[in-house]
Amino acid sequence: MKLGIDIGGTFTDLVLLDEQSGKLQFGKTLTTYPDPTDGIINGIQELIQNFELSLEDLDSIVHGTTLVTNAVIERKGAKTALITTAGFEDVLEIGRELRYDIYDISLRVPTPLVPRNLRVGVPERLDKTGQVLQALDTKAMKEIVGRLAEQEVDSIAVSFLHSFTNPTHEKTVGDYIAEHYPDIYCSLSSEIMPEIREYERTSATAMNAYVQPITDDYLKRLEKNIRNMGFDGIINIMISSGKLTTIEGARKTPIQLLESGPAGGTMASIFFGKLMDMPDLLAFDMGGTTAKASLVSQYEPEITNQFEAARVMRFKKGSGLPVRIPVIDMIEIGAGGGSIARVNHLGLLTVGPDSASSQPGPACYGRGGELPTVTDADLILGYLNEDYFLGGNMVLRRNLAEKAMEEHIARPLGISVEEAAMGIHRIVNENMANAARVHILEKGLDPRRYSMIAFGGAGPVHAFGVARLLGSPQMVIPLGAGVTSALGFLVSPIASERISSYVCRLEDMDWNRVNEMLERMEQEGLAFLERADIDLSTAKIERIADMRYAGQGHEITIRMPMGKLSPDSIPSIQERFLQEYELRYNRSLRDIGMETVTWRVIVSGPTPDLNPQLAGKTGQRAAYKGTRKVLFESLGTKAIDCPVYDRYLLKAGDSFAGPAIIEETESTSIIGPNSQVRLDQYKNIVIEMH
Repeated sequence: MKLGIDIGGTFTDLVLLDEQSGKLQFGKTLTTYPDPTDGIINGIQELIQNFELSLEDLDSIVHGTTLVTNAVIERKGAKTALITTAGFEDVLEIGRELRYDIYDISLRVPTPLVPRNLRVGVPERLDKTGQVLQALDTKAMKEIVGRLAEQEVDSIAVSFLHSFTNPTHEKTVGDYIAEHYPDIYCSLSSEIMPEIREYERTSATAMNAYVQPITDDYLKRLEKNIRNMGFDGIINIMISSGKLTTIEGARKTPIQLLESGPAGGTMASIFFGKLMDMPDLLAFDMGGTTAKASLVSQYEPEITNQFEAARVMRFKKGSGLPVRIPVIDMIEIGAGGGSIARVNHLGLLTVGPDSASSQPGPACYGRGGELPTVTDADLILGYLNEDYFLGGNMVLRRNLAEKAMEEHIARPLGISVEEAAMGIHRIVNENMANAARVHILEKGLDPRRYSMIAFGGAGPVHAFGVARLLGSPQMVIPLGAGVTSALGFLVSPIASERISSYVCRLEDMDWNRVNEMLERMEQEGLAFLERADIDLSTAKIERIADMRYAGQGHEITIRMPMGKLSPDSIPSIQERFLQEYELRYNRSLRDIGMETVTWRVIVSGPTPDLNPQLAGKTGQRAAYKGTRKVLFESLGTKAIDCPVYDRYLLKAGDSFAGPAIIEETESTSIIGPNSQVRLDQYKNIVIEMH
């Protein structure tokens, strides 16, 4: 038995899976602040009480968290220093010297995580091949580390020029800190991101150092609390690429956890896509704080190594801190159930990006929130059942939602409360559809080709409207839609990704060096799986290279052949590059040389194989619960009597026409007019959009 735990900004989701039978049990509780481990413990206790279980029955727990992202965004990390090559102390501020908005005369750039007084240089120098031009000045290094210790830094990042080709100098510093200052955390760029590009490598290493002390403390505390409850199994952590790592791996390189939670939703989408024979999907995840969308093509997630954290301008590329880690490519849409609506200084209705979170929460929660949110609008429109939120464990107060909507939106705009609520709903749907459309079109793909899979606490409430705007042919609301990201943790493999840079044209490649490098990375990955108790006979090995035309400044990712590589491999590699380049840019140039930049080896364990089914929530009663007054934009300004169904009592093969509402404990599915609904053999809701 496995337990998946996903901490979101508003709710903490739990999914319990019996791998043998495929039976699923769900839990949902409010995220607790300032210590989210309290919410985890509360959720686990509720789950084991509700289903009469014991933690001793569990074999493993898989966890995803927003802790790292929040620490960077809110600047609540550790006091961090940077040791670098003398003369390069300002690389974090110089960056790429690019303006992300050339027309903004008041342009702001992200403040480095390490202040100038804690960025120090030590004499040393390597050339681009790793040859020592100037030996490390160990006396200066010891003085610098001692001075930083006197300034009571918690963590030190070490990033020397060209250290990815020769890590000797960095390891000398790391070993000295570990021996003489064991209480200070240390991150080496040759371990965190051993690849070309000094600014990105230094940025990633500084960020890892910045979040490592608080992540280490959090994971230690979480493990201790869960062990004290009686759990003695394995704890794994979801990383940004949709794979799992061990708790020790997460403590060493917490930067991998930046997109931990959202990655689970995409991996669950792949799982359901395979189950339903749907290879191409748009995964739409809307929770209490944010909404995200990602593409699944031929059962594979889109992986990017170009990622930014803590953007100054949330939706402007280039305004954040760069981190070259493998991450599932997502577009953040910035709207969740708790997103606050207001009338701006121009007299226009806007929604988000700030959120009411779980404390104080939307006005209808009755927990002190006084500003209208998306959830308040959905309640006023009739989409939510005030007596059945979280399955009745939380009662919503419509009068408080209407009061907030009247005071802050309806009265200032001179419209009715219902019109204000519909305006919020429309704006959110339009913003999400526009962002998702651009995300797909930028990849040269057609959004009308992708069926949507919708999940998250608020996702099924808004997905129909978003899918209609995108022209999606079909929409799927999977089993356990409200906790899908936590389910995704349970169907993801444990994996390790190793990185090495080798910039060289194909015709000049030293293939012996390449094969030795690949063999070393494969063995390191296999050793990681062995430590995680994975049967190595089940391991899967993938080789990937970032390649470009010689002279270009940016790369594309290419899957490389397996086996021993040689000059005979060049035609196959060239063809793979040309196919990928043509797919992206609709052209290819066959008379220009190609070169590799960075090589990656992914070694992963098996993906769990199961047929999911909901445990303990079926019955012989009719699924039809009656009707509720609901407003649909396409049906005018008058509320209609909309049929309401209990999802747990619907049976495989059931079919009916929209409009309809389908309620479950973790979420509510809103299905608009001109659609046909059916339940497949796994009780996933499939909606044909007419």
